[in-house]
Amino acid sequence: MAVGGGIGSVILLVVAMLFGVDLRSLFSGGGSNPRQGTEATRSVGPKDENLELSSAVLAKTEDVWRDIFRQQGLQYREPKLIIFTGRTQSACGLSSSEVGPFYCPGDEKIYMDLSFYQELKSNLGATGDFAQAYVIAHEVGHHIQKLLGVTDRVDAMQARMSERDAKALSVRLELQADFYAGVWAHHAAARFKFLEEGDLEEALNAATAIGDDRLQQRSRGYADADTFTHGTSEQRARWFRKGFETGDIRQGDTFSIRNP
Repeated sequence: MAVGGGIGSVILLVVAMLFGVDLRSLFSGGGSNPRQGTEATRSVGPKDENLELSSAVLAKTEDVWRDIFRQQGLQYREPKLIIFTGRTQSACGLSSSEVGPFYCPGDEKIYMDLSFYQELKSNLGATGDFAQAYVIAHEVGHHIQKLLGVTDRVDAMQARMSERDAKALSVRLELQADFYAGVWAHHAAARFKFLEEGDLEEALNAATAIGDDRLQQRSRGYADADTFTHGTSEQRARWFRKGFETGDIRQGDTFSIRNP
């Protein structure tokens, strides 16, 4: 099962755009090799800024998550970022650009068509480098779930559930990925010093307009909670905030509570 795809995957990602930070200077130096773990399945120019930013952000997630795992007595296994155009084949099957960026647990790779960034700008008004950075951070959150065994447990549970209950469990999986993205932002902000006072609150306030519920209202005039795949605006903002405020991966259990 691929996770993190679809227009819903950008709901909370757009939050990051509103931080108003030029990340090119932040991600251009220090830490891991910015091209590490990145493969291109199309012709990409040497000055493709979207590719450079994406691979550099991936390197920064590696810096943060490697340290977090080490503190927990665990070893972090780095994912790869696969850049494609149109369609791509992964261990999760054949996928197209229409699903948006996604993570495939079967091969531990993040798949992205760089044209998705233009969709962020033209369809959702999500301009700015940090919107792009957060696309990667959210998908890396799914990789964290794979490494911690969460993904396999959820797959096993969904196989025994009705379609409705399986979708509800997918929402919890996505909310936890949002939480892990917040954890990354917490540690990255402390380490790289890029947030200013008021930026986070402004971003989270804006996130309330772009959850599953708001997107469905905008596209078809009503929202159907039974079809949600990523969570409401309130849920996504709340779990991202919790991750950002605590910075503690142990606080991200979206599965055992009644109403995540």
